[in-house]
Amino acid sequence: MNNLVVLPIIIPFIIGAVLIIFAKHHKFQRILSGVAAIGILLLSIYLAITVYQDGIIVMEAGNWSAPFGIVLVADTLATLMVLLTSIISTACLFFAFKTITPKREKFFFYPFYFFLLVGVNGAFLTGDIFNLFVFFEVMLMASYALIANGGKKHQLRESFKYVIINVFASALFVVAIAWLYSVTGTLNMAHIAERVAELKQTGVLNTIALLFFIVFAMKGALFPLYFWLPRSYFGPPAAIAALFGGLLTKVGIYAIIRMFTLVFHHELTYTHKGVIVTVAGFTMLFGVLGAVSQFDFKRILSYHIISQVGYMVMGLGIYTPLAVAGAIFYIVHHMIVKTALFLFAGVAERVTGTTDLKKMGGLLKTHPALAWLFFISAISLAGIPPFSGFFSKFPIILGAFEEHQYIIAGVALLVGLLTLFSMMKIFSHAFWGEQKHTSEQAKVPSGKLLAPIVPLVALTIILGLAAEPIFQYSLVVAEQIMDPSIYIESVLKE
Repeated sequence: MNNLVVLPIIIPFIIGAVLIIFAKHHKFQRILSGVAAIGILLLSIYLAITVYQDGIIVMEAGNWSAPFGIVLVADTLATLMVLLTSIISTACLFFAFKTITPKREKFFFYPFYFFLLVGVNGAFLTGDIFNLFVFFEVMLMASYALIANGGKKHQLRESFKYVIINVFASALFVVAIAWLYSVTGTLNMAHIAERVAELKQTGVLNTIALLFFIVFAMKGALFPLYFWLPRSYFGPPAAIAALFGGLLTKVGIYAIIRMFTLVFHHELTYTHKGVIVTVAGFTMLFGVLGAVSQFDFKRILSYHIISQVGYMVMGLGIYTPLAVAGAIFYIVHHMIVKTALFLFAGVAERVTGTTDLKKMGGLLKTHPALAWLFFISAISLAGIPPFSGFFSKFPIILGAFEEHQYIIAGVALLVGLLTLFSMMKIFSHAFWGEQKHTSEQAKVPSGKLLAPIVPLVALTIILGLAAEPIFQYSLVVAEQIMDPSIYIESVLKE
């Protein structure tokens, strides 16, 4: 049973390696990729159910017990993130089958796609802080190849910035790990948590906590370290932009949640209710102002990634079971809806040939299914009931009011209104009004392109209609991660 934990890492690694061998056989690559993606999705569902019913699963590599050996740890948070990764990566892959050109496929698109999943799933499941760095690097190296796939001028320019900022963040990550190791003498995350509790989180440990937060804030696109994101996610094809928009920043947010619930949770006034809440507020506000100021479909969505991750860390900063559960629910909602919205942008661009809102219009008349599916996802992102956006934001904001955090609650409500405004700006310009695309473009079929997106839209509806059981599950996740002793005892077998 314990070996189940390694399968979400090993399977995509093997598939990626096999796909390199068959790099010139595009049809075979698509078949193998599709079967593998569905297989990983089914595995992740089974793993999430097993952990929820039976408790945390720990795999000790080489039978070396923690803290001396390397461990993989599947708790409810990790398995939920692996499941979400499988859902959106499968949707994006099947969308790529319809949109990625053979020219892009020949540059090892599918192998790098699966190597990205190796890094992402590894980051979620590892119980070792240095291996978290290693899996981050695997993920980033694959993302470098995907973001530059096809080699267009603007892609290469923006991917260079993306590489530079992440190399700098990785260097800081190594420094933070080395400093933490020098203080605690261990790399096992459960053991680190135990040592930090013994040493008391003061002085140098608070400084180390802040350094880790800066590292993960760069990768999660938090204020003021988000400047690299909007242009980087604008360049790649829709399938890659959707995968990145829905997934990559959440790995950084996951790392913040993991470290600041397991290790650095002893000085809440300084870390959570001070630094994290403040950064969350500025992230939400500056991200949504960037979205409001834009007149490009994809750039508005890119800026919204920034504003929306602010809600996630806001829930962590408030640090009550209600708020943290809301943050978990919000991650689920956002990964699904944001992926769908980027894919809708890809369909709209395929039809009209542009993402400039000033050159778009009338898609509602020629492609009504595209328009109304987008509308559902847009108002869900803005937090309009009965969709998932409302039920995931509500507990975060309620938690803020209960903790008398009125300023951040007000910012969150304002950002929700501005999000609705910017999403309706897309709808009114791209889908409403006078038709600006040609009659030939109006005949471009969108049915096959919409097929991989429909399940994501269905999920956001289901998450809203079944909000109570979903929130109860989120509450179970929140209560488990807010009690570090459960994780520590499972890993160290105390």
